[in-house]
Amino acid sequence: MADIKQNVTCRQSLASAFRALSDEAVKAGWSEGDVALALAELAEERVIEVTAKVITEGFIHPQRIAAGGGRNG
Repeated sequence: MADIKQNVTCRQSLASAFRALSDEAVKAGWSEGDVALALAELAEERVIEVTAKVITEGFIHPQRIAAGGGRNG
């Protein structure tokens, strides 16, 4: 997992694009509440996807190594 300083830097890098996305959705007629909820749900889904990938890769790589396939094999 990223350290706190790296997380803050990442958040700062994404903040303006995130705000612009939110603003565009509101301009398109969605309420701020609907937009906030949709973005939170999308973020949660992404966290789940990334977590599943990390878990899956964590289980697969040791099996490949044990089978003689190495990390990239």
